[in-house]
Amino acid sequence: MLHQVYRQHQKVIRQRLRDFSAVPSSEYFYELCFCLLTPASSAKVCYTAVVSLKKADFAKKAIDPFPHIRLVRFNRTKAKRLLAMKKQFPEIVAKIQELSSVDSRLWLADHVDGLGLKESAHFLRNIGHRGLGILDRHILKHLVQHKVIPSLPKSLTRNRYFLIERKFQKFAAQVKIPMDELDLLFWSQETGEVFK
Repeated sequence: MLHQVYRQHQKVIRQRLRDFSAVPSSEYFYELCFCLLTPASSAKVCYTAVVSLKKADFAKKAIDPFPHIRLVRFNRTKAKRLLAMKKQFPEIVAKIQELSSVDSRLWLADHVDGLGLKESAHFLRNIGHRGLGILDRHILKHLVQHKVIPSLPKSLTRNRYFLIERKFQKFAAQVKIPMDELDLLFWSQETGEVFK
């Protein structure tokens, strides 16, 4: 069943991953804005907010991001995080260029307010990195369905995150579907489309 669904979506999924790999560095700032906005919020609402931020040239102009993200959940907290990230962004880019994907994720999770392991991996995937688990509720639900993990974790400590990620990687190898492609497949099964 999994392979049947995968074959139906494989072409779109692989194109989406190629799209991520082709994201120019000039767009990294807004990809990071998107990933800071998405926790507990609709991806589509966050995408619309990022389009608004981009039109206002938030990356270069001294503007308040709040009016552009007012429909995003926890908007006041996230507006503060966007402003903090903006100041830090040159350092963020330098670290991503200097470190491996795995080490970049850890650095982002430890140094950028509002980014945990999941959103750090999400951001890196959206700019072309591979092999990092984005363990959101959609993915975890499917890992339970496929008996990769016994139940949804009540919380994700760092050790538990890495343990589940390793199990996800092992499952991907067993079914011979790359983990990055499985991630987008599971996400599309929940949302009805391959998005970001």
